[in-house]
Amino acid sequence: MAVINMQTMRYINLLDRATRVKTTKCFNYNNMIIFAVPAHMISQAIGPNANNIKNIQDQLGKKVKIIKEPQGIDSAQEFIEDIVAPVKFKSLEIKAPEIIIVAGNMQNKASLLGRNKKRLDELSLIVKDTFNLDLKII
Repeated sequence: MAVINMQTMRYINLLDRATRVKTTKCFNYNNMIIFAVPAHMISQAIGPNANNIKNIQDQLGKKVKIIKEPQGIDSAQEFIEDIVAPVKFKSLEIKAPEIIIVAGNMQNKASLLGRNKKRLDELSLIVKDTFNLDLKII
């Protein structure tokens, strides 16, 4: 299971104070803070006219994204699509019991990997923490 560091705890507490939405899922991806919240709480977390997101972004000085919390491995594809959006990928395959394979074309594969594979490392950590599976991009 993931060890939540102090910085992540601060982000989670900020979301809670600003929106009254509780979550345990907060990730760094592509210089952005991503909160995964229960589906029925997304609109409350975003706030009217996205005011909650704007407020949190102003306080953190970083982009913030709110996505739906995954409900098990069946929602892995939607969860990963939400994280990497607007980048698209061709397919996602779960090779039980240990790996998720994301297939992309040349253009979006480069976007998914990132410079020096930084985005791959970030996304791999998110997938490992969330589903306890390894990630491979082909």
